[in-house]
Amino acid sequence: MTNRFESGFAGHVAVVTGGGTGMGRELVRLLVADGCDVATCDVLGDNLADTVGLCAADGSSGEVMSFIADVSDESQVLSFRDAVAKWRPHVNVLFNNAGIGGGGSIVYNEDRESWDKTFAVCFFGVYFNTRAFMPLLLNADVAHIVNTSSVNGFWASLGPSTPHSAYSSAKFAVKGFSEALITDLRINAPHVHVSVVMPGHIGTSIVINSGKILGFDPKELTEEQMLQVRVRAERAGLDLSGVSDEDIRVGIMAQGEAFRDAAPTSAREAAEVMLDAVRRDEWRVLVGDDAQILDEEVRSTPRDAYTEEFFARLQSRNALGFARG
Repeated sequence: MTNRFESGFAGHVAVVTGGGTGMGRELVRLLVADGCDVATCDVLGDNLADTVGLCAADGSSGEVMSFIADVSDESQVLSFRDAVAKWRPHVNVLFNNAGIGGGGSIVYNEDRESWDKTFAVCFFGVYFNTRAFMPLLLNADVAHIVNTSSVNGFWASLGPSTPHSAYSSAKFAVKGFSEALITDLRINAPHVHVSVVMPGHIGTSIVINSGKILGFDPKELTEEQMLQVRVRAERAGLDLSGVSDEDIRVGIMAQGEAFRDAAPTSAREAAEVMLDAVRRDEWRVLVGDDAQILDEEVRSTPRDAYTEEFFARLQSRNALGFARG
């Protein structure tokens, strides 16, 4: 493939969804530092404001336009698109980055709302934004779509005791959609290319933010929600009968912080890998050593991917952890 961004992103226009924290925030910061003008959205306004403030503190040469939008709501996506179209006449790079986790099981009814919301953010957010911004991508001389899937887009698991059906289903859909776009774009819009990104465990606030978006903030759990936590723990073989509600709240918060702070790959490192992949015009992008190992293991023995032996092999290679970008 021909390299179209090999000299960087200066003078170009990018859109980044989920720019309030994590990989989205670091993409915005790196792009504007390179002289790219960036429009970014997030559903959490305080986080988005922090990103804009960081870009200003960085002294970046590119401009930032921010917009509060829920990517799972097509009307809000279209409003974001309209605001961008008034700001700039075209878009060179669209980063469909926004995502949340949740709704692990499709079996238990109490998970239905979070299941649907997780799938909607993680897949329909990609689909809605791709459709919405296509005219602006077509207006550009060169353009690129970057869709964030996950290692859970080729391995639908967090381990043998944790159902993970909503997030994994959405990330498989993102991967398939992205791969289908390769031929579609080659035929109908050859100047627009696509990449699908599959991160392993990246140090982001996805666990913390997902709780806020799904109404499951540990600081504000209702009695009914606390009961759900205990029931789910029991299904997973954990006995919380002797643990106080307050200790459970503290434990949930600590899990979210540990996911962010103890990751093998930082959000900045992941963003750098993604931008390097666009510069090299790569369509398939694995992020993190754990992603490389998971890809290798799944490809070598796909029929064993959900067996106890497979999980043990991943553990022996330190690649199980939190398998979510």
